[in-house]
Amino acid sequence: MANPADKPDPNLTSPDEVELREDPEDINGGEEEEEDEYEGEDDDEATASKPQSREDAAASRVNAQNLFRRMGVAPVPVRVHDVIVKGNEKTKDHVIEAEVDGVRHATTLQELLEAANVANSNLRALDIFDSVKITLDAGPPELPDTTNVVVKVVESQSPLAAEIITSTKSQARSSSLEGSLKYKNIFGHGDIWDTSLAYGCDSSGEVGLGLYLPRLRGRPSPFTSRVYLSTQDWIKFSSYRERALGVSLGVLLSKNHELGYTLAWRNLIDPTQMASRAIRRQIGHSLVSDLKYSFKVDERNSALRPTRGYSFVSTSQIGGLAPDSRTLRFLRQEFDVKYAVPLGFYRSALNFGVSGGITFPWGSGYKSRASSVSERFFLGGNISPVCSLEGPSALWGFKTRGLGPNEPRREVEDENQSGGDAYERDFVGGDVAVTAYADLSFDFPLRWFRERGIHGHVFACAGNMAELSGNKYRNFTLNYCHILKKQEHDRAKSGFFLTFSTPSS
Repeated sequence: MANPADKPDPNLTSPDEVELREDPEDINGGEEEEEDEYEGEDDDEATASKPQSREDAAASRVNAQNLFRRMGVAPVPVRVHDVIVKGNEKTKDHVIEAEVDGVRHATTLQELLEAANVANSNLRALDIFDSVKITLDAGPPELPDTTNVVVKVVESQSPLAAEIITSTKSQARSSSLEGSLKYKNIFGHGDIWDTSLAYGCDSSGEVGLGLYLPRLRGRPSPFTSRVYLSTQDWIKFSSYRERALGVSLGVLLSKNHELGYTLAWRNLIDPTQMASRAIRRQIGHSLVSDLKYSFKVDERNSALRPTRGYSFVSTSQIGGLAPDSRTLRFLRQEFDVKYAVPLGFYRSALNFGVSGGITFPWGSGYKSRASSVSERFFLGGNISPVCSLEGPSALWGFKTRGLGPNEPRREVEDENQSGGDAYERDFVGGDVAVTAYADLSFDFPLRWFRERGIHGHVFACAGNMAELSGNKYRNFTLNYCHILKKQEHDRAKSGFFLTFSTPSS
C-alpha cells in the first residue's frame, strides 16, 4: 500500500477506471451547505442524469481541485459504506465483489483510490467484461466521511473468442502453431472453458480441454483444470516418441506461488527400433502422479530486455503419489537467478544469471535405478537465457539436445536409412545440470534502430550436465559458447544466430 500522504496518481481517476461523483467534497464530509444540498437528493441516478449548468460544473471542478490539493498534503479519512454492483445480468454478484473486496478495508481516500484501481484491473483480468467503471459516490448524509463504491460492468456481448499464435517452447526443436477457442462465463461464475489444438513442425501435437475459475468456494486464488492428449517426437535426437493422456489441476495460483497436480498415463515407443540401450530400458507404459510447487519473484523492469532488477524462481516436484507399481517415483528441484545492472549509457545493461537442477528416483532400489528420460534435463536450442524464466535449458550455440550424456544407437544394416538428418547417438539427458550466462545489451546510436526496438548484445554462456548413476557425475565438465570447448559427440555450431524469443510464464 502506498503512503496515503503521497500525491495520488491522476490516472487513478480517469473516466475509464475510477471516477469521483459531481460533489467530491461530499465524500469526506464537505461544508455544511453542501451536505444539506445532497440530503435533498432522493435518487442518485436521477440526479446524475440531470444536465449541469456552467456554474455547477465550475463548482464541481473547484471542489475536485480542492479535494486533490488536500490529498496531496495529508490523508483524507473516509470509510466505505457499501459496494453496489450494476450491469451484471449473468455474472454472480459474489464473483465481482470478491475482486473488489480490497476497497472495504480502505481508511483514507488515497487508499481507496489505489484499491479501486486494483479492483478495476482485477475485474478486467477476468476477461468476461467489455468495460468496467468504478465510481466513488457520497455515502448517506447522516454518516459523514463515508462513500459508496459503485461498480458498473458491461458483460461481453460475444462470449466466444478464438486465438491463433505461434510459439517456441523450452527444449522444443521447432516452433508450433496453436489455436484455441474459448467460451466465457457460461454459468455466471467467471468460468472460462477452452479447447486448444497445437501442432509443431516436428510432428508433435496436443489436444486439450480446460477450465478456469477465478474463485472456487471462496478460495482466494483461481482454480484451473485441463485434460490433454499430447505427442512429443524425439526420434531424431533420442530415438523415442512420447505420448501422454492426462489431467492437470492448478490448486494455487498467485503472483509468487503456484501449486499444481498432474496425473497422466505415459507411453514411450521406439518406432525405428534403433534406440540405444539406455532408451530401450525405458520403453513402455508408466503412470505419472506428481505435485509441483513454484515460487517466483520477478522485479525486473522488462521480461524481454531487462535493464535493472532481479528475478528468482524455485520449482520443487515430487512424483510417485500413487500406489501403482508403474508409477514413476522421482524428486526434482530447479532454481533460476537473474540480475540486471544498468550502465547509464545507450540504455546499456549487464545481465547475468545462473540456473541449476537435479532429479533422482526414490523408493526401493533407487540407487541402482536410472531416472526417467522424460524427467531429465536437456540443454540447447534457440531459447534466450535472458528471456526465459525457468530452470536449466537454454544454452546459446548448441543445437536442441546437442550436448551431455549420450549413447550409441543400434547399428543400421542399410546406412542409407539414416539419411542426412539422423544421428548415430542418442542424447539421454542428465540428472544434474547447471548453466550460467553474462549478457551486455545496448542501443545502437542510430535512431532508426531505437524506434524499432532493435538493439545489440554481446554474451558469454556456459553449462553442462551429468548423470548421477554409476558415478558418471565425476566426468562433469563445462562447455563454453562461442564454442571454446566441446565434448566428442556434442553437436554445436559457431557463428551468428538470429532468434525470436518470448517471455515465459
